[in-house]
Amino acid sequence: MNRDIESRQDVEQVVAEFYGSLLEDDLVKHIFEQTIVEQLEHHLEIINQFWCSVILGEQSYTGNVMRKHIALNQKVRLDPAHFDRWLELWEQTVRNNHQGEKADEAIKRAHLMKELMLFKIRKSEEGRFIQ
Repeated sequence: MNRDIESRQDVEQVVAEFYGSLLEDDLVKHIFEQTIVEQLEHHLEIINQFWCSVILGEQSYTGNVMRKHIALNQKVRLDPAHFDRWLELWEQTVRNNHQGEKADEAIKRAHLMKELMLFKIRKSEEGRFIQ
């Protein structure tokens, strides 16, 4: 039985494995290849800060995840299928490595983020930007 997510090291391991999956996935890898692959190490640190804040309550992430994805959508169109695959790979990675309250919360939060990001991205395309 896998243990729960307990530390920054656990989050970093999940994020690294998750991004490995994203960069190999035929549906979504082009998004990352076109935007962050050259700055992957820096990007992963930001993502680690984000998930440590979400899962562990660290307060290490200070960015605006919605604005980042709205801007990303202006460079590379983000479709619901991309978010579905992102979510599928996230859940698979978390479940393969961890089990417990924080792992469940990481998956729950990802589901909520998917819905909120899609809503805000579409509103921004209509000229009705919402942060």
